[in-house]
Amino acid sequence: MNRSTPLLAALLALATAASAAETDAIVQAWPARKPVRDAALESKVEAALKGLTLRQKIGQITQPEIRAITPEQVREYAIGTILNGGGGWPGNDRAATPAQWRELSEKFQAAALQATPGIPLIWGTDAVHGHNNVRGATLFPHNIALGATRNADLVRDIGRATARAVRASGLHWAFAPTLAVVQDVRWGRTYESYGVDPALVKRLGQAAVEGLQEGLQEGRGVLATAKHYIGDGGTRRGIDQGLAPTSPADLAN
Repeated sequence: MNRSTPLLAALLALATAASAAETDAIVQAWPARKPVRDAALESKVEAALKGLTLRQKIGQITQPEIRAITPEQVREYAIGTILNGGGGWPGNDRAATPAQWRELSEKFQAAALQATPGIPLIWGTDAVHGHNNVRGATLFPHNIALGATRNADLVRDIGRATARAVRASGLHWAFAPTLAVVQDVRWGRTYESYGVDPALVKRLGQAAVEGLQEGLQEGRGVLATAKHYIGDGGTRRGIDQGLAPTSPADLAN
């Protein structure tokens, strides 16, 4: 037997134990959250899933960008969700009107309902400071400026106004708010954060979600998204999408 084998095995065991201990520390430090269940809704979802083929289920969890998909393809592949990224407009027209956005949304929606009756399509957009992809929409300050106000009521009102604009154009889902806790001003996306204080980010982020989703079931609000990947505001040297060295306790709090 190679003399190094027992040593390597011991080192591997130590590394595994350390990793398990770190994972346990993260679990213990993470705030407890009790899931909210709606029995009637869960039953409805379960029934809908049972009625789908495997092909349709794959389509439902596929999210193409609008420049890479047509209503006909939505119908063919039973696509359940689409998005418009930066530079994605109806007909590749940056000056597309709200009416043109809504017209395209209705075409996608009609195609989706033909593919999976009773299951609508959802369209997501980066409405991060107002409905900022639509020409003529009201734009609001970015999060770093809103963080400076410390005003949760203002952030909630902006969420409400943004939701109305998004719904008016036929969309239902906003990729906002950003909950990054910026730690290094060299990060090129610092403006997307409410600030360096986790408590402030939590308070204003909650207000933004409340504003965006207010009246959702009555057709006024939109789905909100707490983003991006956890720890993205604390990357080393501010490198976007880089490594975020931090302790489990700091990450949880």
